[in-house]
Amino acid sequence: MRFWNSHVGENVRGAMNCATTNAFFVNDNRLFRNSIKIHNLLCKLSFLIVHKSMHDLATGTLYLVSTPIGNLEDITLRALRILNEVDLIAAEDTRKTRRLLTHYEIKTPLTSYFEGNQQKKTETLIARLKLGESIALVSDAGTPIISDPGYPLLQACIAEEVLIVPIPGASAILAAATVSGLPLHNFAFEGFLSPKSGKRKRQLAQLANEERTLILFESPHRLCRFLEDALEVMGDREVVITRELTKRFEEIFRGNVSQALEKFQSTEPRGEFTIVIGA
Repeated sequence: MRFWNSHVGENVRGAMNCATTNAFFVNDNRLFRNSIKIHNLLCKLSFLIVHKSMHDLATGTLYLVSTPIGNLEDITLRALRILNEVDLIAAEDTRKTRRLLTHYEIKTPLTSYFEGNQQKKTETLIARLKLGESIALVSDAGTPIISDPGYPLLQACIAEEVLIVPIPGASAILAAATVSGLPLHNFAFEGFLSPKSGKRKRQLAQLANEERTLILFESPHRLCRFLEDALEVMGDREVVITRELTKRFEEIFRGNVSQALEKFQSTEPRGEFTIVIGA
C-alpha cells in the first residue's frame, strides 16, 4: 500500500506563486490578460521544479477538476493552475473544454474521454498515469463523474493505487438546490431517470414516499413527459425548475408540477434543466 500526501507538490507550487497570484489578478481587463500569461509561465516553472521529485515518490496523479456550468468566471484559481500544470486533460467534449482553455490562455494538450470511448480510453490513461504523468479529468460542465463519464477511470485508479485529487468548484446540483428555497437539511440526488415512460413511472413510484427534497436532471425534449409522469405518480407537488443556470438566459421557475407542465407545454423547453421537487 502506497501512502502519499496528495498536496505536497501542490503546496510547494502554491507557496511559490501565492504572492504572484494576488499581485497579478487585477480588475483592469488588459492587465488581467497580461497577468494571466505571466501567471501561467510562473506556474509552469514552479511545476517543473517539483515535478521530478513527485514522480520519484509516486505514480502520476488524476485530478477531478470542476469547471464552470456556464459563466466562465465560475472557476477557481486552483483549478486554473492544475489545468495549466498537468500533462494532459481528458475532456468529455474537447470543443467545449478548448473554449475554456482558450479563454484563460491554457495550452495543455487535450484528449477526448466520453461515454462512447471511456472503456478503451481508460486503459491508455491508466498507462500514462503509471508512468508518472498527471491528468485532469473534466466534464462538459460542473463537477466530473456525477452523471458524466469518468467512473471506469476512477475505479481503475483506485485499483492501481494511483493518486486521486478532487478540485471542487461549480455544480449544477448545488446551485439549483440552494436557489430553490426548498428544505435542504436532507436531500437526495437522482440524476437522470429512465427515458422510457414505464420505467420512469416505476422509479417515481419508488420516490413517492421519499421525505427528502429530490434533485434530478432532465433533457429539454423529455421535460414535459417527465412532468406528466411526475404529476400522475407523485401528485401536484411543489417544484422548482432551473434552466441554463449562470448563463445569459438563466431562468428559475417556482410553482407546482401542474403549473410547470402548463408553462413548458406552451413554451418549448430549451437548455439544461435541473429539477428540485419538494417532499
